[in-house]
Amino acid sequence: MDGFPILSLMMAVPMAGAIACLFASANNARWIALIATLVDFVLGIVLWLNFDQGGLQWQFQEYAPIFGRFAWALGIDGIALMLIALTVFLMPICIGASWNAINKRVGEYMAAFLFMEVLMIGVFTAQDLYLFYIMFEAGLIPMYLIIGIWGGADRIYASYKFFLYTLLGSVLMLIAMMWMVHEAGTTEIPALMAYNFDPHVQTWLFLAFFASFAVKMPMWPVHTWLPDAHVQAPTAGSVILAGVLLKMGGYGFIRFSLPMFPEASAQLAPLVWGLSMVAVVYTSLVAMVQSDMKKLIAYSSVAHMAIVTIGLFAFNQAGIEGAMMVMLGHGLVAGALFLCVGVVYDRLHTREINRYGGLSINMPRYAVLFLFFTMAAVGLPGTSNFVGEFLSLMGVYQASSWVALVCTTGIILGAAYMLYLYRRICYGPQVNADAAAMPDLSIREFWLMAPIAAVVLWMGVYPESFLAPMRADIRALEARLAPAAPAGDSKIKMGAPKPAGASHHEEAPAHGEAH
Repeated sequence: MDGFPILSLMMAVPMAGAIACLFASANNARWIALIATLVDFVLGIVLWLNFDQGGLQWQFQEYAPIFGRFAWALGIDGIALMLIALTVFLMPICIGASWNAINKRVGEYMAAFLFMEVLMIGVFTAQDLYLFYIMFEAGLIPMYLIIGIWGGADRIYASYKFFLYTLLGSVLMLIAMMWMVHEAGTTEIPALMAYNFDPHVQTWLFLAFFASFAVKMPMWPVHTWLPDAHVQAPTAGSVILAGVLLKMGGYGFIRFSLPMFPEASAQLAPLVWGLSMVAVVYTSLVAMVQSDMKKLIAYSSVAHMAIVTIGLFAFNQAGIEGAMMVMLGHGLVAGALFLCVGVVYDRLHTREINRYGGLSINMPRYAVLFLFFTMAAVGLPGTSNFVGEFLSLMGVYQASSWVALVCTTGIILGAAYMLYLYRRICYGPQVNADAAAMPDLSIREFWLMAPIAAVVLWMGVYPESFLAPMRADIRALEARLAPAAPAGDSKIKMGAPKPAGASHHEEAPAHGEAH
């Protein structure tokens, strides 16, 4: 694999497919898109198998100067590898989910999806600051088109809101990037990750990047674009939005905010914790009262992503590993839940929960898969989300026991709204005749969901295969954060034993206390 430009190839394949789709008939465009995404999936497997876990931090590097300081610089570490794997795994499923649902302008739709795959892989592989920015921002364009052209009734409002929210945050990030390049004299991300910026300036730089990544995550209170975007987007658009696009915010924190501005991250950690605690509790309560299935899952996404930010800002290995696992697990589970909504929406063309009921009678296969993904969303042990949530909360407990306490309530509320949703859709009397007449999953629909179920189970039962590639990079990040990390309040270590005969008042201070 040495010297072979596999990352460029992974971006070239969907790019070529996208151009071909624009000139193909509807049916041919579907097949071109499916083949292109499957080829990329195979390349993703090759990438994973050839990734050397004990090797260099940055692998598969490519470098071609373009002009000035700007270069086509690609390379991945274990963290990027996992997110690329998630992307190439979900893309063929999205194409399959759009097979019958999209009937107008099929070629352009498939081209938009393939172009988005190019940009998502570009975000996770970019090693040049400006290249990252271009990929990160350009990713808005195909999503904006997918929502605005193929979306629901209020699609124009939702797509404008999505575009403006995400763009406004990113303008500040661009200004900060220009200053950083001027200050450090390089656009290379690995060099910037090791560069020590002045702590006073770090705060401003952190806030500029935070403006962009917080909207992308999305964090409360800039999350309001997400429910609108999800509700209006076509099924596959929701899958890729929840599955990969939201993860770009978390990736941004891991790649930029934490390693480049460690002092500012530590100083502003209480702010992030505060926003995340509000998000976990508030959006879970909002999810409980939703009457629209997609809106409910969209609000649950905000709550899950808040657990990611909490894990990242725990400044320890458990928290960051947990955040990564929640990102991967949520990407799969939320995507699968949107597919579950899409299945019944294709039959009845409504997302209102009270129009369904008793589906376990006439759609047993659907009910089983939906139950599995519901349990995974709740964080049942043995599914992907449990591992991530457990590690995140364990990590943040070491930093702040109060934050851990509040966020655990989010998991309890999560069980409440997900099980309440499932009960209203799949159990109870069949009051609606049209819902009772719906056919069960087709072969195509079953094979869209079965691979996700298999991977969710694999992540829950043997998370090591996903944690191992990231471990060295997360340790490096933890070491970078260690000098700035705030002292925690949890007394995890035992105190020193009292020497025999010592009086009660001369007790030695406990070893593990935060001073």
